[in-house]
Amino acid sequence: MAKEWILNSATNRFQLNFKRNVGPVSEEIRKCAPKTIKEWQDYYFKNVRSKEHLINLGKKLYIKISEVLVSEIDQITEEDCINYIFNLVINRTFDGYMTERKTIYEQLQNILKVKIEPAPDRWDRLFNVDFFIKINGKYIGLQIKPAGGVSHISQIFKERQLQEATHKKFTDKYGGKVFYVISIKKGGKKKIYNTEVIEEIKKEIRRLEEN
Repeated sequence: MAKEWILNSATNRFQLNFKRNVGPVSEEIRKCAPKTIKEWQDYYFKNVRSKEHLINLGKKLYIKISEVLVSEIDQITEEDCINYIFNLVINRTFDGYMTERKTIYEQLQNILKVKIEPAPDRWDRLFNVDFFIKINGKYIGLQIKPAGGVSHISQIFKERQLQEATHKKFTDKYGGKVFYVISIKKGGKKKIYNTEVIEEIKKEIRRLEEN
């Protein structure tokens, strides 16, 4: 298993499985429509690349692993490994979280056609509010909650119940309600999960505009 992982990683890294090296295999196997693996092998060697070409690619892969990768591994220190794990768990997770929040609030800003601003730190601490919308001297609070997946959403709603008291304090002080905006990744993109909240926010904006 470890050997397979090393071979796969090195092949991908040095692009030895790219079309320029092995040919357009997905297209060619459809042209061949083989019934047996030998039929495909014979077709490949005759029409795509030679057997000698694949042998040379294998030899190149061995050189990359035995010389390049081994040399690089020898240069890795224990400190490098510790720093990498810290960076992966702390820095990259935080950066991804902040990017997701930024993506969602920008989507919301475009939909609502109003300015959405980051809340002061003390609002986050006192009222659990991440962003705000200012309307007629009053404020609507927004809390953006990235969900790791659908299974995480029920936990987010539990947190919302626990924070209702702080959200009520915000409304009493600043006049507007606080809304939970849940984001989830779909098709590689960050989307608003609870889309019904958009209409609720619009309704609150209209209410504050009329008062």
